[in-house]
Amino acid sequence: MKRIYTDKAPATLGPYSQAIEVNNMIYVSGQIAIEPNAGKILTVDIEGQVEQCCKNIESILHSCYLGMKSVVKTTCYLTSMADFNKFNSVYEKYFVSKPARSCVAVKDLPAGALCEIEVIAVREAK
Repeated sequence: MKRIYTDKAPATLGPYSQAIEVNNMIYVSGQIAIEPNAGKILTVDIEGQVEQCCKNIESILHSCYLGMKSVVKTTCYLTSMADFNKFNSVYEKYFVSKPARSCVAVKDLPAGALCEIEVIAVREAK
């Protein structure tokens, strides 16, 4: 098991890793819209928060020399399903390979976030 960390994504809010790699699979912990340099959420609208979540995921994957096309599964959490269409309009710009996905509504997310995205990516066998 290899622990993955990059300072280009926000530090974790608890006792967990940004990502873990096991047998060519990368499990990225749920990312909320924390801007890494500020250390807090700067955007209040759903579109801006989805954008930052995706940038955080992208940074973590890039630290593993991977891109968004390596993502095979996402799990998405929204505090309001009323944001579903707006969420999708940003999400589809990043996940162009259309990985498998689950999307659920939750009561609350850490730091007052409106959404959270976690991903599983695969490293091609050499």
